[in-house]
Amino acid sequence: MKDHTSNSRRNFIKNTAMGAVAALSIPQIVSAAVTAPAGKKIQLNKDDVILFQGDSITDWGRDHNKTTPNDTGALGNGYTLLAAGELLARFPEKNLQIYNKGVSGNKVYQLAERWDTDCIALKPTVVSIHIGVNDFWHTLTSGYTGTIETYINDYKKLLDRTKAALPGVKFIIGEPFGLTGTKFVDAKWYPTFDLFRKAARDIATQYDAPFIPYQTIFNNALKSAPATYWTLDGVHPSIAGEKLMAQGWMETLKG
Repeated sequence: MKDHTSNSRRNFIKNTAMGAVAALSIPQIVSAAVTAPAGKKIQLNKDDVILFQGDSITDWGRDHNKTTPNDTGALGNGYTLLAAGELLARFPEKNLQIYNKGVSGNKVYQLAERWDTDCIALKPTVVSIHIGVNDFWHTLTSGYTGTIETYINDYKKLLDRTKAALPGVKFIIGEPFGLTGTKFVDAKWYPTFDLFRKAARDIATQYDAPFIPYQTIFNNALKSAPATYWTLDGVHPSIAGEKLMAQGWMETLKG
């Protein structure tokens, strides 16, 4: 009985130590991806209005009938909610107003179609955009005929339009990503999909915006667990993947 108690205690200490290492894994995974190239960061100011835009990865269960900022239902169930919670807890003195207007299935041109209502009218000071998976994926599955040139041109027009309407707006650009060995992402995605990833990075550089290297973040995470742990299907993140994305988003901020 004594030996069993002693062994149990040793195992508890060992498992606790392992748990402590695991608890640090997501920040370490993200840090390795974000800090390798020195990334641009932005400073949040008092009364900033932060808008998350994109496709289903951003939308992720939000109630489209709710329009109030900082509302759980309006923010959805994904990385946007996790990032918003972190923002509001970390900066209570800033009176941040946070919106999510992602719409499932969207490509860049569809963001543009609703931009006046779902962006300009909200007068955001920070606009975070994660778009591009469908601009490629739907060429394989839905008969979409847009090309990488379409994606780049539409994206730049959208940012130029936003800057003209909202002088001083700050952009945050998220990298489209996909994980192979999953339900939806396979060899047919490559090498073409890599062009969309590069384009998003290039656009972030051109517009002097922070870039979130989501593909690198998820690739680093594969060292700890398989793709099916971090995503549901190679495109949409699991709860753990949502945490990775939120952590990556927070890395774009100063302080």
